[in-house]
Amino acid sequence: MTATPDDCLAHNDWICGAYLGTRREVLLDALLEHLRITSAAVGLALLLAVPLALLARRRRWAAPPVLGVTTVLYTIPSLAMFSLLLPLYGLSEAVVVAGLVLYSLTLLVRNILTGLDGVPADVREAARGLGYGPLRLLLAVELPLAVPAVMAGVRIATVSAVSLATLGAVVGHGGLGNLINTGMNSYFKAQVLTASALCVALAVGADLLLLGVQRLLTPWQRHRAAR
Repeated sequence: MTATPDDCLAHNDWICGAYLGTRREVLLDALLEHLRITSAAVGLALLLAVPLALLARRRRWAAPPVLGVTTVLYTIPSLAMFSLLLPLYGLSEAVVVAGLVLYSLTLLVRNILTGLDGVPADVREAARGLGYGPLRLLLAVELPLAVPAVMAGVRIATVSAVSLATLGAVVGHGGLGNLINTGMNSYFKAQVLTASALCVALAVGADLLLLGVQRLLTPWQRHRAAR
């Protein structure tokens, strides 16, 4: 039986509407796994990065080891990182999440520390003069003013996590990376292009969403830009 002229699947075309129609559930499952891995990794990394950055700031002797260790972790190749984590997590989604958490720490810790250090000293002194204690000063003054730097780190970490999550295909949990990997192995053009395009769209969409969150959290910057 010969393929019809408009049978893009049979002709293995790069752009194929029939692929989208017949593989909708497969694409959705891969996209949801990619979202789950990325959001879990960045969320957990942020929970770890905040106390580490605060420790590095409060205890200056801790800054070099904290920044040094997170930097060393970032230099480990992703495939090697996943392999090192296999004895702890096995061939599971947790391997990919844990690896991305470790990679994200470098970006988040540095940006949080930069944001906190960038708070003007006179602003801190004015807050202390109004009776602000250390915790209230941190939550009500320093962290809000550090939001632009923190969100910059979160945005970079998120886009990086979206990209690196595709390499989780080596352990069978790469989200859209699974489709890219199998598509390249079988030279299934439509699958490779569609999964890659979705991955790019996910990274761009996540970055724009976080940029919107940053604008909501920093109304003073919007007012300054309007003036």
